[in-house]
Amino acid sequence: MSINNEKVSGLGPDDIHTGLPEDAIPKLDEQTFKELQAEQDAHLGVKAVEAAEKVYGRYSKWLPFLGLALASYVYSLDGTTTSNYLAFATSAFDKHSLISTILVAESVITACIGPVIAKVADVTSRATSFLGILIFYVLGYIVIASANGVGALAVGLILYTVGFTGFQLLLSILVADITTLKWRGFVSALVSGPYVVNAFVGSNIATQVLECSGWRWGYGMFAILIPAALSPLLVTLFWAERKAKRLGLVPAPTTGEAQASLPRRVWAFLQQLDVIGLLLIGTSVALILLPLTLAPRAHGQWHNPSMIAMLVVGVVLMPAFVAWESSFAQWPAIPRRFLANRTVAIAAWISLFEFFSSTLTTTYLYSFVLITKDWSLVNITYFNQAQSVALVVFGILGGLSMRFLHRAKWVLAAGLAVRLLGVGLMIHSRGANGSAAEIIWTQILQGMGGGFSTVAASVAAQASVPHVDMATATAILFVWSEIGSAIGSAVAGAIWTSEMPVKLAEHLPGTNQTTIDELFGSITDVMAYPFGDPTREGAIAAYGDVMKLMLIGATAVSGVAFLLAFGMPDWYLGDKQNAVDAKDLKGEGSDELPTYQKSDVQKEDDSKA
Repeated sequence: MSINNEKVSGLGPDDIHTGLPEDAIPKLDEQTFKELQAEQDAHLGVKAVEAAEKVYGRYSKWLPFLGLALASYVYSLDGTTTSNYLAFATSAFDKHSLISTILVAESVITACIGPVIAKVADVTSRATSFLGILIFYVLGYIVIASANGVGALAVGLILYTVGFTGFQLLLSILVADITTLKWRGFVSALVSGPYVVNAFVGSNIATQVLECSGWRWGYGMFAILIPAALSPLLVTLFWAERKAKRLGLVPAPTTGEAQASLPRRVWAFLQQLDVIGLLLIGTSVALILLPLTLAPRAHGQWHNPSMIAMLVVGVVLMPAFVAWESSFAQWPAIPRRFLANRTVAIAAWISLFEFFSSTLTTTYLYSFVLITKDWSLVNITYFNQAQSVALVVFGILGGLSMRFLHRAKWVLAAGLAVRLLGVGLMIHSRGANGSAAEIIWTQILQGMGGGFSTVAASVAAQASVPHVDMATATAILFVWSEIGSAIGSAVAGAIWTSEMPVKLAEHLPGTNQTTIDELFGSITDVMAYPFGDPTREGAIAAYGDVMKLMLIGATAVSGVAFLLAFGMPDWYLGDKQNAVDAKDLKGEGSDELPTYQKSDVQKEDDSKA
């Protein structure tokens, strides 16, 4: 099934064929038209990247892809090695217990930084944003490698998190900038391809570093590797932007803008960034996430007044953010039209529920397998990587399928159905009664479904907005995914802390409370008992019961995500940058802003193909 793109590009914006009924996306009212016009005027980064597309030649057009490939490999190597060093780094300062606090801070920063990075990339340029993220990345690793206390270590990890998170988001944005819709899913998934190799290579590298060089060098080496790997991409982006400006393809600042005083230019830049809006949404997300991640460990848990206060203030700030964006912000960070965009809204909620379900199953999965399966540590490590590797492999296959199907909706629905099956089967495969093949296949099925659904949801959201809104749409999915992960971790922690002591006492009758507390507090204490020992078998039964509760919840949440997929508009993925206007990667094709009003004649065109 395909569509005649030449025919489409010659139509006016009210006649674009997408296969959607007229009410699938809200019609463009006067206010939305003005918003889009203001965004186009302010977002020089989008204009710069479109202009850069016009200067690439026959061979130079491959340079961004080669730069992406090199950067992606080192980025994935970082992700699969440095996570092994945190326990050793905190232990060096006798602060191993602070790992959870540090991870909470990283989670909050990850969720909050997305809209900021997207806005900066739109207002400045993609190359400038990458350079800024690189500075955070390198500074973070230098501070970590030279830390003389846990405070410096925490500061370095926060700086690094900004760089690592920004790098991940900017890679997604850049892929969407330089690929047409039909290839976007494939290239987006291919960027994660190195993880298949590094999932296993990285473990060996981390082991050698810890045994021979120490954790400081494990972090410090990336202060050298990341700039080296990112340099070809940076040089390419800056070269293309500079050449486009020299050829007059990028609009120059007006005389008034050029002659304005420095304070006035700074104020104009801050308005374009929507600093107040970003502060409101960042604070709101942080205050909502912090209780979700801290409550299971806080004194009194959810009865702690601080947890309730943070959650209430975070929820209250959300409508304050909406009011600011809709009534006061000149260039909103998240314009109100996103609230009416059904595709972005559904994709965001699917991302939230899927990551909620995923973290609910995986938070204690490693501990569960350690206790219930008589496997070697190497095999448990490989098992722990199985779902992630499947995510990458089947993400690539899902992206390739969208290249030929030209659709994302049913790839999304199929992926969510397969993942739902994988989560549901884990209810049966838990504990000692499930075979090794069965529990491994549940991970592969979840990875298979997640690979298809994640890529499809991202492409669908990007297809539903004009280029000027693409970075923000990508950031919205990114933030909702992190919120889903935080909720999943919090729920998993709450179930574990409330149910595990009860189940241990139930399956180990006659055991004193001190022993129960020791078995609950340390998996190594449980592993000290051999398989077949009544204490070990009782612990296995307890782990199975608690895991069952998590898996039932994860299955229900995954089912909600599956049902949401049927409400997703079925965008056509063709040779354009997006599906709501007739513009290509160079920003050419239609001089009109997108109308968002669609005619339902796609099926007729598709049947001819």
